Amino acid sequence: MNMKISGHVTLVGAGPGDPELLTIKAVRAIRRATVLLVDDLVGDGVLRYARRSARTVYVGKRGGCASTPQAFIERLMIAEAQRGERVVRLKGGDPFVFGRGGEEAEHLRAAGVEVEVVNGITSGLAATTALGVPWTHREHARGVMLVTGHAKEGGIAPHWPTLGAAAAQGLTLVVYMGVAQLESICDGLADALPTHTPAALVQAASTPRERRLVSTLGALVADARAAAIGSPAVLIVGDVLQGVAAAGARPDVASARQQAQR
Repeated sequence: MNMKISGHVTLVGAGPGDPELLTIKAVRAIRRATVLLVDDLVGDGVLRYARRSARTVYVGKRGGCASTPQAFIERLMIAEAQRGERVVRLKGGDPFVFGRGGEEAEHLRAAGVEVEVVNGITSGLAATTALGVPWTHREHARGVMLVTGHAKEGGIAPHWPTLGAAAAQGLTLVVYMGVAQLESICDGLADALPTHTPAALVQAASTPRERRLVSTLGALVADARAAAIGSPAVLIVGDVLQGVAAAGARPDVASARQQAQR
């Protein structure tokens, strides 16, 4: 049996970037922390809630970039807790939505470390909200699928035609970390969905760097290249976008092709 450890770890969802979207519980956890381990995608204003005496360690993790090894982060959390520190692991979005929070909680508990999870607004929800549309809508979508476009090293990538077939049954598809594989994702989805299906990309949702692109499944790859949309971005596919796609007069949500035609 593991010895009781005096310190503890809180996995805190820092939300999509806007510090005003933090929960009250998240702010309280940040204020209590003596050590903060901070991901790259945590919004710039979030750390203003940390105490001056807290030690901040940046443990960047971003798809396609040099990242701090996950095993090192887990060892560091355990070591700091064993020293009696109040550790906050600050993660963009929600720890349990493609944030490796499940893996971290398992390792911490196995080491006898008390762990708490504080949910945050996930970037996929912030992305659709930025477009003024929901995940679900009684007229357009009876459910939502959250999928990662970034497979674990050595893992099996999603079968996009199958997911496209599910989306065709009235589900909104929200794809995280999919920009690098955008062409193969759109090609796979187009096996089961019409190319005129509304599709959108939202980069850095809720932050001053936010950019929005609304297009169709068939045109999205070319439009994204023309608009130079990059990571971090969320892909949304489905009929909940119909109103935004039809409205294309707003420059911030129009496709690159529509903007070029003006």
